[in-house]
Amino acid sequence: MDQNSKQPPCGGVESPGKYISAIYRHMQILITSRLEQYRIGSGQYIFLMTVANKEGISQKALSEELLIDKTTTAKAISKLESEGYVRRETDPADNRYNLLYLTESGRSVMPKVQEVLHDVNGKIRSGMGGEEYELTLSMLQKILFNVREQVRNGVSEQ
Repeated sequence: MDQNSKQPPCGGVESPGKYISAIYRHMQILITSRLEQYRIGSGQYIFLMTVANKEGISQKALSEELLIDKTTTAKAISKLESEGYVRRETDPADNRYNLLYLTESGRSVMPKVQEVLHDVNGKIRSGMGGEEYELTLSMLQKILFNVREQVRNGVSEQ
C-alpha cells in the first residue's frame, strides 16, 4: 500500500474478503446481463456447467463439488429444470438421490454459456500476464483452502 493511501481498518490489516466479495458481485452482474436472454441467472450457470461436465452427477455430489448447501443446489436445479436445460432421474442404485443430465436444450445453450464465461474471463484478465493470472488463482485457492480448513475444524476464537 502506498503512503498516500488511507490506512485500512482492522489495525492496518487489509482483508482479501473485501476484494473477493466485490469481484464476485461485479462478475455476477456481468454474467447475469449476458445470460438473461437464455433465462439463466448468475446463480445457475455454475450448476449448469458442472452438470455438463459431469453428467449423471447426483445433487448431493454437485453440492459438495461446488461447496454450496443442498437447499441452494435444489433451488438452482429446479430453476434449470423448469427452463428445460436439466433433467433429474432417480438414481437406480439408490432411489434417495437424483442424478442430473442436460436436456437437448441444455446441450444447445452450453456453447453460448461458455462463450459468455470466456468473454467475461478475458475482460477480468485485462492488463495481466498469464503468469500473473495463474499466481492470482493459486493464491485464491490457498486462501480458500485455509478458510475451509478453519470452518471444518470448527470456528474458534483464537
